[in-house]
Amino acid sequence: MDNLDTIIEKIRSTFTTRNAARDLTLNRSRELIRYCSLTIRAVHREEFDEAAKLLATARQAATAMKADILEHPALYYTGYTQDSLKELTEACVVFAIVRGEPIPSPDDIEVDEAAYLNGLAEAASELRRRCLDLIRRDRVSEAERMLTAMDDIYAQLVTIDFPDALTGGLRRTTDTLRAVLERTRGDLTTTLQQEKLQKALNEMEHRIVG
Repeated sequence: MDNLDTIIEKIRSTFTTRNAARDLTLNRSRELIRYCSLTIRAVHREEFDEAAKLLATARQAATAMKADILEHPALYYTGYTQDSLKELTEACVVFAIVRGEPIPSPDDIEVDEAAYLNGLAEAASELRRRCLDLIRRDRVSEAERMLTAMDDIYAQLVTIDFPDALTGGLRRTTDTLRAVLERTRGDLTTTLQQEKLQKALNEMEHRIVG
């Protein structure tokens, strides 16, 4: 029993160091999520230069966060760390799709597979907002491109059939995306039908007047 004090003190020192790393990582993750949110907002406003700068800052924040927990790998898989990396994936994917660029891979973003897949699903859901904005601006063909991207992502995600413990609850995120996709498809279909009807009415009016 003489060495028990030494054992406990060593454990206490380890926990103190780990707790400090946890607090720092929690703050880093909040900062990262904020930059990702600002990136997506800039994309929706079509402020693409600003979005690119914000995204670069977000990626730097992610690099710093991961460096802080390099000696504490368990902290990488905590909820707040994974959530922030998921948000980073969402921002990177939304930026790429809207800009017509190739979708970045997990290696490109430097995130693990579960965070990537969930971020990919949330990026597809975020494209609904872009699609509706384009419809309001009468840019229907571009809105169709957004819907196609959403559809393609969903079609791939439903093929990932693994336990939630591995995928980080991807099944639930994919189910949410399916509902968003169907609503968006309905909105765009209604718009296209209205355009077709308006075109037919204009042609009829032209024939009558002519």
